[in-house]
Parts: sequence; C-alpha cells; structure tokens
Amino acid sequence: MNTPIQAALAAVGAAVVVVGGMLLAVTERPPMDTIQRGYRGLALAQIYNPRFLAQKEAENVIPASLPRLPDAGGKAGVVYKNVQVLKDVSVGNFTRLMASMNNWIAPQVGCAYCHDVNNMASDALYTKVVARRMIQMVQNINANWKTHVAETGVVCYTCHRGNPVPQNIWFANPGPEGTPGYTPAVGKNHPATVAGITSLPLDPFTPFLQGDTNVRVQGPEALPGWNNSSIKQTEWTYSLMMNFSQSLGVNCTYCHNSRAFYDWNQSPPQRATAWYGIRMVRDINNNYLVPLTPLFPASRLGQLGDGPKVYCATCHNGVYKPLFGISMAKDFPELTKVSK
Repeated sequence: MNTPIQAALAAVGAAVVVVGGMLLAVTERPPMDTIQRGYRGLALAQIYNPRFLAQKEAENVIPASLPRLPDAGGKAGVVYKNVQVLKDVSVGNFTRLMASMNNWIAPQVGCAYCHDVNNMASDALYTKVVARRMIQMVQNINANWKTHVAETGVVCYTCHRGNPVPQNIWFANPGPEGTPGYTPAVGKNHPATVAGITSLPLDPFTPFLQGDTNVRVQGPEALPGWNNSSIKQTEWTYSLMMNFSQSLGVNCTYCHNSRAFYDWNQSPPQRATAWYGIRMVRDINNNYLVPLTPLFPASRLGQLGDGPKVYCATCHNGVYKPLFGISMAKDFPELTKVSK
C-alpha cells in the first residue's frame, strides 16, 4: 500500500516528467548558426537553427509567374462589366492577373471562389467584394508604404500562399474559459503562444496593431525618471516584441542594440523599418479589414464576432523578409500603383 508520502512523491515525479517534456518540446538542440550583423563586440548577431531554416526555405518558394502580355487592345473597364478596380489594365493582363489570383488564393476552386460563373459581373458572392478591396489594399501598400516594403512590394501570394484565408491571422482573444474575474484580452499566467509560450498578455495585437497604444517603454536610466511606463505596460510591449521575433525568425538585436534598447541612434536600420511596419499594419487592419467584418459569414469570424486581421507573420511567415526578399510585385505593375 502506498503511503501519503509515496503518493506525493509519485505526483511530484509525474509533474517533473510533464514539465521536462514541455521544456524539451520547446528547446532547440545544437548546432546553431550565428551571423554577425553589427560591429564586433556589440553582440549584434542573429542566431539561426539550420534545421528550421531549411523548413522555412521550403515554405517560402515562390510560384512561377505567368508571362506578361503586351499592353495592347481594349481596357478591362470597357470590355468587361462591373470592373471597379484595374479599369485601365489591358484585357490580356487583367485576365493574367485574375488567373494568377486563382493560383495564389484558391487553386482548388478557381474562378468560382469569387465569381458566379454564370454571371461574372455579379457581386453576389461576398468573396468577390472582399477580393476587390484586397486588390486596393495591395496597391496602397506598394504605393504608399515603401517606407516598409521598399521596392520589393507585395502581392496576394505574399500572405495567402495558396490558401483562401492566410494561415497567419488573428482575432480578438477572449481568454481562457472559466477564469474568475478575467479581464478580456489580458490572460496573464496562461501560456501565450503569440509570445513564445510565455505568461505574457495573450493579445498584444488589439492595443498595438489595431489601436495606437505607445509601444516604447525603454528608458535611458535604471531608476525612475522621465519614463513613467509601468510594469504592466512593459509586459504588453514585451508580448508584442516576442511576437515580432517569432514572426520574423530573428532575435531582438535584429532591430535593437542590446546595450541601449531605447536609443534609436544606436539601433540598426531595421528598427525604423519596423516602426513603419507597425503603422502599415494598423492602416491595413483599420481601413481595409475591420470595415469588411459585416460581409463575412459567421464561420469566418472570431469568438467575439470580429473579422480576421493581420500581423507581422501574415506576410513574413517566420522569415526576416517575406519570401526571403524576392519580389513578385515587379511582375505585376498594376498592383504597384493605386487605381483611379
């Protein structure tokens, strides 16, 4: 017969096995690769797991683009009915883009995913209305957010990767069930998978990537001075920063000099690019995605009734530059300028 002490020891042993298994599940075994990205002695280096990197390379292979056609003949807005975007694109290249979108977004369904194939001009399917707005969004990103995407740009495939809905999207997090006194979108002391399986806040996206909460909490002094940021504010910021790290597959020193996190003058150029990226994501969420929420069926909404929104991983998919910096937009100039 087991004594109470033996039973307690058995329970502790089982807990140790479970915790040990969890730690092993999130631990990366060596060897690791290190790439120096700053002046020697500053520890501005990126650490990569070559096994994971090979997997990411396979996930970020771009599809071949259909050959571009001469810009001749009639314009799509004249030849076809109900063309509200891309009116000035030639019929040939308009059709080329539509065929490409089939491959990028709904290769299994094709045209019928967005169109009533018996009446292609109809807007009866909500997916067509959403797709039209997404084309405008892509044009806005490429034309007005060069501070983040530069000349590389984006196309539908950058996010969709052959899926009708991008794999990396987010909804407002209702938090764990059955937590007395739980405040929505906080979720402390529960594993936050968006922040590296930590106990940081579960939803850093709503305040920072939909709202305009101030991200910066680092100060130049160890003791309180001009910086009145609280520990709570710091935890929210760290949750967001951890997610950035996951989304891009990098560590903190990709954007920061760890000797002076607060100092922009000592930070790599990527920090400014990320600053613009945060504002670009807010623009996308607030001006393109959130207004589409009433169009989505219940199956496409989150638990709190909100629509899908984007964050860094939506485009980056775990690598420092989406598709490792290969530009698909250069082959589709109609997506690089805002249609009239």
